[in-house]
Amino acid sequence: MSDNVQKTRGSTAKRRRNARQKTMQALYQWDFDPDHQSVTDIFKQFCELQNMDKVDTEYFEEIFFYTAKNLDVIDGHITAHLDRPIDSLDPVERSVLRVACSELLCRLDIPYKVVVNEALEINKSFGADQGHKFVNGVIDKLAAALRVVEYRANAPDPVAGENQAKSG
Repeated sequence: MSDNVQKTRGSTAKRRRNARQKTMQALYQWDFDPDHQSVTDIFKQFCELQNMDKVDTEYFEEIFFYTAKNLDVIDGHITAHLDRPIDSLDPVERSVLRVACSELLCRLDIPYKVVVNEALEINKSFGADQGHKFVNGVIDKLAAALRVVEYRANAPDPVAGENQAKSG
């Protein structure tokens, strides 16, 4: 693989991670005052006031608006895997889960393992010390429910694992 292709892929991955990060931050901001700030205003504010040079702005726009438009559905999916009300979650964790759930729902081209990894990295950067463990558990359940075929295809084979244990 040429160096240029590798640089482009790395650059695209970094720009996507930055887009996810900005989406999480914008959702976090909207979460505090949804009745007084429209998603359009928050989006414009982020594009004007944040450094967006290294952000895939199209991806940011797609995931942010998808999440805002489908918030009840997304929260319903998340709530199904919680042991408490979604409003009681740490706001960073709630926003990270919303971004991940949106990607699982609307971006089938992104492997669920990438969605999980990206969410964990963002949560580690912005969330509570051990919050990534909670987020990991919830997203894993979301992936199993929302990406059934893909999830099962990547699950370890229990028979193979049993055979390896017997022969090892």
